[in-house]
Amino acid sequence: MHAMLTNAKGFFITLMVSLLLLFAKPVFSQEFTVNLKDTDIQEFIEFVADVTGTTIVIDPAVKGKVKVVSSKPVSRAELYDLFLSILDVHGYTAVRSGEVVRVIPNKNARSAPVDVISGTSVINDEYVTQVIRLDNVSAAKLIPVLRPLVPQQAHMAAYAPSNAIIISDIRANIDRIANEGIRLNHCYVTNSICTPSRAAILTGTYNHVNCVTTLNTPIDNRLPNVAKHLQYGGYQTAIIGKWHLGEGKEHEPTGFDYWSVLPGQGDYFDPQFIEMGREVEEKGYATDIITSKSINWLSSRNKNQPFFLMCHHKAPHREWEPHPKNRKLYEEDIKVPDTFDDDYKNRAKAAAEAKMRIKDDITYDDLGLVQPEGGSEIGERSRPDGNKRKIPNPETLDGFELIDKHTGEKFTFTSHAELSRFKYQRYIKRYLNTIASIDESVGSLLDYLDNENLAENTIVIYTSDQGFFLGEHGWFDKRFIYEESFQMPFLLRYPNFLKAGQINNDMCCNVDFAPTFLDFAGLDIPNYMQGNSLRPILEGKTPDNWQQVAYQRYWMHRDPDHNAYAHYGLRDQRYKIIYWYNDGFDLPGTNHGGEDKEWELFDCEKDPLELFNLANDENYSEILSRMKLILTKKMLKIGDIPAHNH
Repeated sequence: MHAMLTNAKGFFITLMVSLLLLFAKPVFSQEFTVNLKDTDIQEFIEFVADVTGTTIVIDPAVKGKVKVVSSKPVSRAELYDLFLSILDVHGYTAVRSGEVVRVIPNKNARSAPVDVISGTSVINDEYVTQVIRLDNVSAAKLIPVLRPLVPQQAHMAAYAPSNAIIISDIRANIDRIANEGIRLNHCYVTNSICTPSRAAILTGTYNHVNCVTTLNTPIDNRLPNVAKHLQYGGYQTAIIGKWHLGEGKEHEPTGFDYWSVLPGQGDYFDPQFIEMGREVEEKGYATDIITSKSINWLSSRNKNQPFFLMCHHKAPHREWEPHPKNRKLYEEDIKVPDTFDDDYKNRAKAAAEAKMRIKDDITYDDLGLVQPEGGSEIGERSRPDGNKRKIPNPETLDGFELIDKHTGEKFTFTSHAELSRFKYQRYIKRYLNTIASIDESVGSLLDYLDNENLAENTIVIYTSDQGFFLGEHGWFDKRFIYEESFQMPFLLRYPNFLKAGQINNDMCCNVDFAPTFLDFAGLDIPNYMQGNSLRPILEGKTPDNWQQVAYQRYWMHRDPDHNAYAHYGLRDQRYKIIYWYNDGFDLPGTNHGGEDKEWELFDCEKDPLELFNLANDENYSEILSRMKLILTKKMLKIGDIPAHNH
């Protein structure tokens, strides 16, 4: 999801997605038109070499036909970027060695001789190796810290003789490590599910106030929202992509000069859009289409007027569907989370009752597998009124096979443990392959800002509408207040305002987004908004009275898909308290309660994986009482009536 906002001083972009990328492009003046149909790829490479004046050596394994057509003349720099993209699509990469560029298969890139660099002069997507020498920390000890920050396919190693880290990857992904702004480590969602979270972001209010409590309670578009305030304040406003707040006249976007949104979750391929009240079908891949629509709107806007754009990607919503070019990016096995085999002991009953286990509840579609014909023998329904089925765990695996829906490859298993690990690896790799397109989208948007000389005065925010379980506790999906689902990403870049490379650990949540937008725009924050502007903590001036707590309430008790129990709770910098009140209150999309009500208390410092409920531990009785009091005060302050006794 993306959003953009401006005042007289600059522009504001909120990227509600996942990653930020920076690119630096060389500038050449002459332009060329490319019109190559069914051309041998080696002929295309030779053409690029001739036009750009680059010495390119082609590996004999590089073969195939390409079709390259540019709708308008391109510069040498743009042609070279196009060349790199074409190589990537066909499974090849460009490796620079001195003044020579070698084109080789991707699988050979790590072992090929490449330039060692220390600066930032390498063109966008070439495969490079960077050496980072360290002074005050052991390279070997830093590897586990940095490893999650680079893509799975990247190579990273420590070199002891000079205490250096060596990284090999495409240049753009290396640059991802260098944070260009500030990262908020403790940003949380007020309701860990799409529709209510989006309502909180748009209105700056909790869900008991905006009345968007479940997936089945659409927004009343007569409510005030941040876009309306910005529009009244002189901004051009737009929202493109996922809306998920309802369709029809009463629920369609308001406050936006232009809107083109997906109905419901939308489709990954050839998606339908509702554009200014009119249904249109767009050919292609959703992430690419949403990106193009966003850039087109930016290009066509009134350049003398500030703007606010919300670019909301469908990806990475289940079931993931990667772009064809990215289907095989991640083929090596991914480390299985430490809690994947969680037995849910010493926890509230809700953890064990949830139908979100990768081992037991994942569907054929989730894993890109063919669903066989049949009934319960091929798996139980994922929901009572649906025809999608879960992949079973049959008592005997003799004769049991799964089939890849793209290649027809058949998979057999010798043990249930092997089957469970197979499900996880398919799940996480399809996720990673799907978000690769988000990478590309963010890069395209940042390129646009660079090319239009807007980067310095533009705020770029990268965030989401909630967290997500990627095998932690054995789960997929979200909904729970447990940390993986409760926490959401928040990165902000504003070169003219914020020093790069900052990390902030203050508590904040998604109701704070709207007041922050208005604050940076120089507009008054209305008193109905319940969040607080994040500007002070972004400036490094956290107020003494900043409330270092985050509150969530999940209303959708025992939804038919996941059987997640209703609850609310709160965490501060160390402890988390949860009350499982287990009642749907007859809200749309809920079921009746009756389950025993339970408390949970976690020490997030000593138990970051949240495995040990301390609510019944006498040693924590005082802390439990204190956290209950903080929770009650928070609920009363925001007007949410507690379901628990004092």
